[in-house]
Amino acid sequence: MTSQGSADGIGPSVGMLTEAAEAELPGLVQDLMRLAAIPSIAAEGFDPEALFTAHDQVVGLLTASGVTDIGRLEVPGTTAPIVSATVPGPPGSPAVLLYTHYDVVPAGDPALWRSPPFEPAVDGDAIVGRGVADSKANIVSIAGALRLLRDRLPVTVKIIIEGHEEFGSPFDDYPKQAPELFAADAIVIADVGNVRPGTPTMTVALRGSASVTISATSLLSDKHSGQYGGAAPDARLALIRAIGSLHDDAGDVVVPGLRREPWAGTSYTDDEFRRLAEVVDGVPLQGTGTIGERIWSGPAITVIAFDAPPIDSPLNAVAGSATAVLNLRVHPEQDAAEAQQALINHLRSLRPFGIELEVTAGETGNGFAAALDGAGYQAASQALAAVWGQPTGAMASGGSIPLAMAFQEADPQTEILLFGATDGYANIHGPNERVLISEIRNSIVGLALFLINMGAGPRSAQS
Repeated sequence: MTSQGSADGIGPSVGMLTEAAEAELPGLVQDLMRLAAIPSIAAEGFDPEALFTAHDQVVGLLTASGVTDIGRLEVPGTTAPIVSATVPGPPGSPAVLLYTHYDVVPAGDPALWRSPPFEPAVDGDAIVGRGVADSKANIVSIAGALRLLRDRLPVTVKIIIEGHEEFGSPFDDYPKQAPELFAADAIVIADVGNVRPGTPTMTVALRGSASVTISATSLLSDKHSGQYGGAAPDARLALIRAIGSLHDDAGDVVVPGLRREPWAGTSYTDDEFRRLAEVVDGVPLQGTGTIGERIWSGPAITVIAFDAPPIDSPLNAVAGSATAVLNLRVHPEQDAAEAQQALINHLRSLRPFGIELEVTAGETGNGFAAALDGAGYQAASQALAAVWGQPTGAMASGGSIPLAMAFQEADPQTEILLFGATDGYANIHGPNERVLISEIRNSIVGLALFLINMGAGPRSAQS
């Protein structure tokens, strides 16, 4: 491939960058496997020493990539320190901040893994292990891109790599408290990836999230179902009836005031989604419309907790009280508190079996919608298209990344871009999480090419 490496034809070609990346790749793969062997879990109950070990290894990776200005940012409420680094570019060049994280989620049941989750293994083109895709491959990609441009970095690069992202990081609110530390023309959140392997994709929207708790009280205490069932109002049945009102027969959300629109970008096919979600054969997908509309640009309501005896300890009693917790996923551009209130209003309007429900608001987090007309978006889209050899698609994510909104609120003029080394088949947070070596290589080249494209743009006062 001989495509030029920058928007104006200046700089190394994709072929030259790819050749350089191939030379670095064996060492970077080993770096990734060493990093992924560290069980850097920030949740309570896990050894915090692993977080410090991972932090130090990330510092070593950056040092080996020529980064000399590396700091240690301590944010109240976190255990693991944040790696903060700056690599200066030419005077007046744009500034780009690269973000990802080195903490991971627990491995879950080891019996579901083909190999021990914290003993990363190479399986053909894949590396299998907890955290290899989410998000340690992105750390390696950042290191690799810096190595490709070691002596000719065209922009000032700031780097933030934290160790608490997976478990409600206090860092999510920090950018608004110290915006000067994160001032940049563009911020790349490298915590996502392609819709599928081989298809360059940028994530341009994230759904918001809100929680709502509903409770019903009908009796002062539970009563024997044989003596009282049929006339004594069952609080658990009342909740079930209320929850059943949230969807129509096809499974679409019918709560008034929740925003839903068609999705026009890249998406999964129905068959792809069935495989990824592991839908049982013969069971239809929930809802109507395209997959993108259902999981990205429309609402979703899930029951995430429900009071009931476990099936191995059933109780013959009419429930006098019951509580459920609902998770609401919100259109990227709808205010999460507004959507939460719409759900609350609907539930409060109900009187299942004449019982008044108690409905309380939980946490909310707004979604995110990227601007698609900025210099950063164009630079990234062109770079990924050149590397993968096909147009870059735009997808969304049903998950939330609160930091995206925090960066945007800290400086509304900064472009927030989401792309990275993983893909929709990586099974992040699940057993046998994997990342493809070929996707890591392309991500390294794509990130380097993006930085070149940004350097070819207008001068900046941010650096």
